[in-house]
Amino acid sequence: MSAVAVLDGTTNGYAVPRSLPRRTPQPRLVLVPTGDAVREVSQPTLRLTRIGRLFISGAIVLAALVAAFLAFTGGAAASPPVETVTVQQGQTLSQIAAEHLSGVSVATGVAEIQAANDLSSAQVRAGQSLVIPQQ
Repeated sequence: MSAVAVLDGTTNGYAVPRSLPRRTPQPRLVLVPTGDAVREVSQPTLRLTRIGRLFISGAIVLAALVAAFLAFTGGAAASPPVETVTVQQGQTLSQIAAEHLSGVSVATGVAEIQAANDLSSAQVRAGQSLVIPQQ
């Protein structure tokens, strides 16, 4: 801590600090417009409270998240129509793959039908309904 000490020689040789005079604050002039220079300031008709601002901010963030989700997922795009086949008596998975998946080999077609229908083997039974994957 620092202090300013001014020695006063009237105290019998002892160094005694003398108080410094304090400045009094000067009044400041403020210009106030009068007459035609005064303009009216309209008050806002709606004042939002803290809860209202929080609610609006949350709604904006939620709308932005929904818009981003729809932009990245492609929105509510309609899924392509699914083709299903009912297995007939004596029909094999290879025959179904050759008939309905003509653009690929029979082995690849069988594997795609197995994956689309969660089949663990190539055996099917009559009356079973199979989903044919889209190409």
